[in-house]
Amino acid sequence: MEQYERVEAVRYGRVPKKSREAGSCSEENMSICVNSTTPSVTQLNGSLGNGHTNSVNGMPTTTTSISNSSSNNAISNGTPNAMSTNSCAEISTSTTILPDSLTFTPPELSVYDIIQCIAQAHRAHCTYTSELVKEQNRISLLSCSDKHNPLESLEEQRIWLWQQYAMRMTPAVQRIVEFAKRVPGFGEFLQDDQLILIKLGFFEVWLTHVARSTNDSTLTFDDGVYLTRQQLEAIYDPEYANALFNFTSGLNSCCLSDTEIGLYSALILLSDRPGLVETKLILKTRECIAEALRVQITRSRANNGIGALQIMPALEARVHELRMLGEKHSAHLEWFRTNWNTIRLPPLFAEIFDVPKCEEDLQ
Repeated sequence: MEQYERVEAVRYGRVPKKSREAGSCSEENMSICVNSTTPSVTQLNGSLGNGHTNSVNGMPTTTTSISNSSSNNAISNGTPNAMSTNSCAEISTSTTILPDSLTFTPPELSVYDIIQCIAQAHRAHCTYTSELVKEQNRISLLSCSDKHNPLESLEEQRIWLWQQYAMRMTPAVQRIVEFAKRVPGFGEFLQDDQLILIKLGFFEVWLTHVARSTNDSTLTFDDGVYLTRQQLEAIYDPEYANALFNFTSGLNSCCLSDTEIGLYSALILLSDRPGLVETKLILKTRECIAEALRVQITRSRANNGIGALQIMPALEARVHELRMLGEKHSAHLEWFRTNWNTIRLPPLFAEIFDVPKCEEDLQ
């Protein structure tokens, strides 16, 4: 319990207006905790109780009903662990957001308010903005590590590469959750729907962000460390690595600004997913985001109207491409779900992708 209390955590999403249960719920029982500094000791659905697991896109997804208990429950390997509500402290940011935008649904905001709100949220929580990418000092993964033994078997090398890959991807979970909190309308969704959108949309949003620092042969993380195409082929397989690079190349060819990437990220986050309850509300909110993206693209390309009209259909087509990449990424993780007791992955990475965790990871 003391370990949980030492962890600085944040709540994503405001109190939903509706619960899956008919009765009203107290505010302290309707928050979802995500660890902000030490992901190994808290989970995405930390303060939700009475969880049960469904299969979504071929991967298990924990969905929950709100518990009226005064204590929060962390879900780990399907077993609730008590966690004090006091450990769920909200972190404030120095970024100025529009006046509490989550108390308004998108139709109540103007298109330009939505653009401004999401643009600010993206710049506050994305580490792949054009300015930050420009400042990167790139270094190869092998150059920055002294633990990799080239004499290891191919399987051992692949596991090591996966661990390095996962370690550098994991911090983005917290940032994307913080971004989601600030997407107008997101806090109005049921908590179960919020959880599904975050878990199934995370990889797609992350890949959209990292595309900015990806070229035809390397993928560079926000710390400047890069993976080569050959290393990604070892992590996944040549076909998937090629599809990943094709997506990033196609997205980069659209020459989106940071504001447009932010709006596109929100569009991806609010995609229709299996298991959602309030699909119509989510898709209505998504339509508002799509309109804001269309306005921003047209406004920023006033001198090239034909080009602007071509970009939006191309982006919509890449949403489907992203969905396929996300599903195949989940399939690649199936080996880790089967052999979870022999490998170590960052606990929050394991949580977002439903990979079981060793007991020592939860200490």
